[in-house]
Amino acid sequence: MTAIRPATKHAVPPAGDICRMAAVDLAEAIKSRRLSVREVVTAFLDRIDAVNPLVNAIVSLRERADILREADAADAHLAQDKPAGALFGLPMAIKDLAMTSGLRTSFGSPIFADFVPQEDDFFVERIRKAGAIIIGKTNVPEFGLGSNTYNSVFGPTLNAFDPALTAGGSSGGAAVALALNMVPVADGSDFGGSLRNPAAWANVYGFRPSQGLVPPGPDLDVFHSQMGIDGPMGRNIADIALLLDVQAGYHPQAPLSRDSEGSFREGLATPASGGRIAWFGDLGGHLPVEPGILELCEAALGHFAGASFTSEALVPAFDFEALWQAFVTLRQASSGCSLKAHYDDPAKRLLLKPEAVWEVEQAMRLTAPQIHAATVIRTAWHRTLLSLFERFDLIALPTAQVFPFEIGTHWPREVAGRAMDSYHRWMQVSAFATLGGCPALNVPVGFDAKGRPMGMQLIGRPRGDLAVLRAGAAYQATLPWPVGAA
Repeated sequence: MTAIRPATKHAVPPAGDICRMAAVDLAEAIKSRRLSVREVVTAFLDRIDAVNPLVNAIVSLRERADILREADAADAHLAQDKPAGALFGLPMAIKDLAMTSGLRTSFGSPIFADFVPQEDDFFVERIRKAGAIIIGKTNVPEFGLGSNTYNSVFGPTLNAFDPALTAGGSSGGAAVALALNMVPVADGSDFGGSLRNPAAWANVYGFRPSQGLVPPGPDLDVFHSQMGIDGPMGRNIADIALLLDVQAGYHPQAPLSRDSEGSFREGLATPASGGRIAWFGDLGGHLPVEPGILELCEAALGHFAGASFTSEALVPAFDFEALWQAFVTLRQASSGCSLKAHYDDPAKRLLLKPEAVWEVEQAMRLTAPQIHAATVIRTAWHRTLLSLFERFDLIALPTAQVFPFEIGTHWPREVAGRAMDSYHRWMQVSAFATLGGCPALNVPVGFDAKGRPMGMQLIGRPRGDLAVLRAGAAYQATLPWPVGAA
């Protein structure tokens, strides 16, 4: 199937040249004072004013006058030849699941509709210290549950290519804001595909780092919560590396975090030298996949040949149903238990969406032996992956099992003729990297005949983040269509 690039259906003014620039180029233009911070910030705020009402990607937008005062202060800082961080002067909107000091952080929940935290998540603090100007938040599903960005606080975020379709989630607002040039680079988070899925449905890149690279928190549970990961999204791989350099690295309050091995942006200067890719496809029919998706991904694999990568179809010997049930159990033990305090309050329970109630009630039925059994299965999968990575450099899978669906559909009840037994079963394809603690990069693979975008996951060895990004950069150089939607 040939990849095509449709025109966006949104009747919006064209983006200015500033908003189309790569984040790395914008950062350099600001530091060299070819562009002022005020010029850059004004361009993006104008773009947001023109586009955001059509898609509802950015929420809790700060007052323009306050943002511009920060921009002017940044320009004054540069005028005095003071040092500037990696993100200096870049306007950023933080995902609304991340604590952001002094700015409403709702988690997409009416319980927190007016919550203004007094501290930042660790990676948000690092983004501030790197000189970014935080202008607002990006929309999410309630508590990040489900790959469809809608909530009762701000409403739904619409797809960047077709406003009748979902943007995916839970980083849906971030992906759409990025695709439509409302921000130069974006943060996201990923437990069950929340960085990868919306990136695929916005024709951009989304990177789930390997476990421990980006420190989580501050969090009430610093030892058990391991599967939800923060990471970068970008319109190109260099921009992803730019933000990852800021996000990554050990934090003493995150004991399972670790230092990165040098700069990812500098590491991209050495190109990928080829390798072998294991193509999992639909796991020999185990995964129901909407027609057209596998063909787009297989065509995209062909682009790697020019970078000396070869691919081979492979279905590893593993009980994938048991693996999925282990994912569900561990997610309930993490997400369900963390939501239980709200469930235990009758007034707050009424404000929880059904998927949140389901997670809590399932968690309350778990036993210690069940959780232990799930961790044993996860360990077996990790060992299987390590064995595969002795023969292959990357594993490739579709990023999603369905194309973007109608915005009013909370989640697909059926995929390729098979009934879905939970709100996240249709995203089973995302669990393999999560359970392995592996880095996973969504790369765009094009569009179907209806103009719906899709992506493919490139999964690398645990702690092999740079190798995955290098492979993504090699792939990016072959793309025959532009990334984003505007």
